Amino acid sequence: MLKKLMFSLFAATALLSSCNAFSGKPVENKHAESALTEPVVYGKLDTAIFASGCFWCVEAIFESLKGVKEAESGYSGGRTKNPTYEEVCTHTTGHTETVQIFYDPTMISYQTLLEVYFASQDPTQVDGQGPDNGDSYRSVIFYRNESERTQAEAYKKQLNESGKFSKPIAVIIEPFKVFYMAEAYHQNYERNHPENPYVRNVSIPRLERMKAKFPQLLK
Repeated sequence: MLKKLMFSLFAATALLSSCNAFSGKPVENKHAESALTEPVVYGKLDTAIFASGCFWCVEAIFESLKGVKEAESGYSGGRTKNPTYEEVCTHTTGHTETVQIFYDPTMISYQTLLEVYFASQDPTQVDGQGPDNGDSYRSVIFYRNESERTQAEAYKKQLNESGKFSKPIAVIIEPFKVFYMAEAYHQNYERNHPENPYVRNVSIPRLERMKAKFPQLLK
């Protein structure tokens, strides 16, 4: 009985701990900066910038979609230049864990990306997602142009008026300013560390829920 109780407590701790408790050994930080006036171009692909909790989960979600060439984890929305993961986790930099998505608009539209974005999280949760809490985990759509802003605001309004949610949509919509690439060990983290307790208990279940909702969009 005691062994069973101890196992249950361990499982609960692993499930409720935030992703920064399981980030592994840090390596050299490599930053990539992109300004609003000079959008990142990945070949002939367009770029979308989203944040919704731990970037390990968000990166894996979008990389599973047809038409998405690459998704990169990083930091956006804050004041600190070239922030490290450790700094962002203190919730003092203003940055949130963010994913930069490079996609082919002839295969998947920005509107579809928005639908996946909102449906793959609890969009009513304020300053956090699941077990991850604090402003570095807040949900933000960083728009690059007027078209993205209009689409994001219209879809948020549609969801708020749908009656589907008992609380208001908490997703923030703001202009994109800069993206700092996260440390190399964060890239493709879910794919490279399926044994990680947070990945097993939070990231993979979140990814599987998205896949069940959008089977037609999967690679």
